[in-house]
Amino acid sequence: MKLKGDDMTYDPKVKYQKSHEWARKEGNLFVVGISDYAQDSLGDVVFVELPEVGKTLQKGDVFGVVESVKAASDVYAPVSGTVVEVNSKLKEDPSLVNTDPFGRGWFVKIEASAPEEYEELLSAGEYEAFVKGL
Repeated sequence: MKLKGDDMTYDPKVKYQKSHEWARKEGNLFVVGISDYAQDSLGDVVFVELPEVGKTLQKGDVFGVVESVKAASDVYAPVSGTVVEVNSKLKEDPSLVNTDPFGRGWFVKIEASAPEEYEELLSAGEYEAFVKGL
């Protein structure tokens, strides 16, 4: 089930940061991407820079860059931990970020060193209210 607000989609299975990244818990890992709002604001994504597997991140660290026809934007870690996988498909097809931001357009998988940080993120409803105020 997805929530629809105006023309944006908010996935209730994920949690969000105010910097527009989402995180979804899958076992011991957290899958991370950018929100529908973020990809829509950026426009057509033409390049995604991702970290190396093994990189250690603190919550809030910049771990990548998304470039679009409009702008470039840093991507921030929603939880602290180690990058255990990157979505190599984005190198070949960065438009997946636009067409499937909650699915095939994910960026990294993080093994969290402080999984409790996930609980500090915004719910879909809280994030939807936040973006409506922008």
